[in-house]
Amino acid sequence: MSVAEPFKNQHRNITVLVIAQAFLGAQMPMMFTVAGLAGQSLAPNVCLATLPISLIVLGSMLTATPLSTFMQKYGRQLGFMLGALGGAVGAAIAAWGLAASSFTIFLIGSLLSGVYFSSQGFLRFAATDTVEESFRPKAISYVMAAGLVSAIFGPQLVKLSADWMVVTFLGTYIAIIAINLSGALLFLFLDIPKPAIKAAINAGRSRLELLKSPRILVAIICAMVSYALMNLVMTSTPLAVVGCGFTKDHAADIVSAHVLAMFAPSFFTGHLINRFGVERIVGTGLVILAAAGGVALAGTELTNFFGALILLGLGWNFGFIGATTMLASAHNPEERGRVQGMNDMIVFGCVTLASLSSGGLMNCTGGSAVEGWSAVNYAMIPFLLLAGGALIWLALENKSQGRTAG
Repeated sequence: MSVAEPFKNQHRNITVLVIAQAFLGAQMPMMFTVAGLAGQSLAPNVCLATLPISLIVLGSMLTATPLSTFMQKYGRQLGFMLGALGGAVGAAIAAWGLAASSFTIFLIGSLLSGVYFSSQGFLRFAATDTVEESFRPKAISYVMAAGLVSAIFGPQLVKLSADWMVVTFLGTYIAIIAINLSGALLFLFLDIPKPAIKAAINAGRSRLELLKSPRILVAIICAMVSYALMNLVMTSTPLAVVGCGFTKDHAADIVSAHVLAMFAPSFFTGHLINRFGVERIVGTGLVILAAAGGVALAGTELTNFFGALILLGLGWNFGFIGATTMLASAHNPEERGRVQGMNDMIVFGCVTLASLSSGGLMNCTGGSAVEGWSAVNYAMIPFLLLAGGALIWLALENKSQGRTAG
């Protein structure tokens, strides 16, 4: 095998992954815009309004490890197709729950929808599978940047589909079914070989040994905090916007601006990582997340919501892409499935708790939407301190071993 052969399809694969992120990824802002509002109308207790979003994330967490193992054994192509089909089934059951006014059925559909979100999380890892090491940060960034299209397409489709039918948001879930079924066909053009390593699933370090690696541990902590805090605030945003007297169209526009901010920096995040070092970019992301909380606490005008959610998206981008890049360079090929599955299980486990806490903080803390929104943003502080402390510890570890943090 020639040196260039492993990378011969890298441009086609990146193109497929970019299109998949853009098209299939539209369901993420769609669900995060409508699931909490739909849940609030169906739930027997408003404190459970964001439970559907929590179950989406829980479904993603529960399927991360088995889906990662499946991809390790059978390849990325079948894994991604399975994820899209799972998303279609979940959306169909959620639509049934809406039509039947059943919160329980809606929750089951939300849980199964997590299968797709789990597979979407592996798009960024798939971008690194067949590219040269020097191109990995850029490959991750290009795939993540495709979220710009989904950031525009998803919320606009919510506006068009929310009132298609008598039952509000039923049309939105039907649109999500169509996105998943047609999007699954994209992966027919993906050509990423399975790892050509004997006993790949059993080779390499154990999960405990991997977690003892400072770089892996800090990468997971920073990814966990970046994603969990983004989810904590974004989940309650539609509830806060509507609760403060604005419309669901305003909520969709704010979510759209947020998702644009999540993915727009991806065009240059990889370049910044190569130039300044991954630790500095992750640290910058944490600072921006803190700034988002400050803007949110400063007021509840539309400008505050837009400003806070834009900063939230930018901070997530630097923190999460940086942590993903850090993790991708900290393990061996035969450990790929184990590391990535473990990472996403931990990350999405914490994101599940964050989204569930979001509804309780928003609707059941204080006596108004303003007080609930403040509680959500104050809750960011201890987790930012945890991630910041972890980065400092890693820098000290690097220095003690004769390496620079950059």
